[in-house]
Amino acid sequence: MKPLTVVIPHYPEPFFEQTLLPLTKLTLVEGVVVVGQNPVSLEIPKCRVLVAGPLSSHETLELILEELRTKYLLLLRGGQPISIEPGALERLVQTAESTNAGIVYSNFFEETKDGKSRHPLIDYQSGSVRDDFDFGAMMLLSVPAVRMALKKYGVIPSVKYAGLYDLRLKVSIDHTMHHLSDPLYCVSKTVTPSGDDRLFSYVDPRNEAVQKEMETLFTDYLKKIGAYLPSHHLKEVERESVSFPVEASVVIPVKNRKETIADAVNSALSQETDFAYNIIVVDNHSTDGTTTVLSDLAGRHSNIRHVVPVRTDLGIGGCWNEALQHPACGRYAVQLDSDDLYSSNGTLKKMVDRLRQGTFAMVIGSYTLVDSRMEKIPPGLIDHREWTDENGHNNALRVNGLGAPRAFNTALMRTIGFLNVSYGEDYAAALRLCREYRIGRIYESLYLCRRWSGNTDVGLTLEAANRNDTFKDKIRTDEILARKRLAKSIVHGA
Repeated sequence: MKPLTVVIPHYPEPFFEQTLLPLTKLTLVEGVVVVGQNPVSLEIPKCRVLVAGPLSSHETLELILEELRTKYLLLLRGGQPISIEPGALERLVQTAESTNAGIVYSNFFEETKDGKSRHPLIDYQSGSVRDDFDFGAMMLLSVPAVRMALKKYGVIPSVKYAGLYDLRLKVSIDHTMHHLSDPLYCVSKTVTPSGDDRLFSYVDPRNEAVQKEMETLFTDYLKKIGAYLPSHHLKEVERESVSFPVEASVVIPVKNRKETIADAVNSALSQETDFAYNIIVVDNHSTDGTTTVLSDLAGRHSNIRHVVPVRTDLGIGGCWNEALQHPACGRYAVQLDSDDLYSSNGTLKKMVDRLRQGTFAMVIGSYTLVDSRMEKIPPGLIDHREWTDENGHNNALRVNGLGAPRAFNTALMRTIGFLNVSYGEDYAAALRLCREYRIGRIYESLYLCRRWSGNTDVGLTLEAANRNDTFKDKIRTDEILARKRLAKSIVHGA
């Protein structure tokens, strides 16, 4: 059996006592490298200290590689004490040997006051390119695979924050990332980020330097795998010569939102425009009184179309398709979720004006997070200023969302359509559009996004979060394949 070297960041003494000492007694472990920015004294057999910067920097990673004399590296992350199951290291190495994987990771147990509970992770796909992909607290890396990736694809020495992210992207080009479903270790239960913290961390201004670095590395990765698209190929959308009943339609899919739907509709009704518009509310067979509220509003306002689909299997995306195909749908379709509001009576006009002026396939505004009382909450304005006309369409593959509100060219979206799902349908549509067409942005707040107990992403179980992450990774996987084909045709002038 091939021996391995364990690499860990410098953590407090309890971590060494609970994790390092048992590790050093395993015959498969040749040595342990503790990486820290300050010298520490360790009287532990097989351990040596490497004084260096954080593991996120390329400089530190290269120093570690210079120290290694084993074929495999076991990287411990997260800082919580880890108890490794009997035979776990042998299982990891055997898997790496048999699959030629670049990285092997596994499910794990979490220690709680009630005992152990399983913590499942998800499989790595070619679309698992987001920086927050969860490998768990322990990863086995093939040192030859790492060295080959760095030699073949090069490094950017100035990388401070995203060294590990860059490393695994490059390793993944020629090697698999193998996920073992068996839990091979146990960690102490830690506090995980809340849903909102996880959703909005990449747009937090405090993370700007990290995100810019990751965008640079990710763009380089797209070029290496042949999925990068130059901005000059993006097309403008010509104004359709066919007539539409109105210039714009506010589209509101809804199911069981009795508490908020009237506010949303009234927000749409309050819009001041120099063009005709209507409101298409697709009521997805609500059972809580939403239908009654909408029937009353539609009876009092002639520009409301209250649509109850014949089909009963529609997700949010399917409801969007119903609205787009409706005879009353306008030239442009503008989003409004059933629990949100436009921030002013000028939002609709600003969105439509931007679509008309720029001949865009889609326009995305900016929004402000508010609570159930409509009071601003952190991080406040989400404006997605990481988007650039030159590279936004490429970087969109790396992040989990592109912003709101969204407005679409109806004729184009009728040909493309939305996925009939209730999660990720907007992200998939945005990726599909920016693959070929120019996307317009508005960076002022046009929309109030209400965070409350009724949000579909509140209180998600781990299983539900894993399903969502797997689905979005699949969206990215399919999109990367499509972009590779398109990039190849651009190169060959097809």
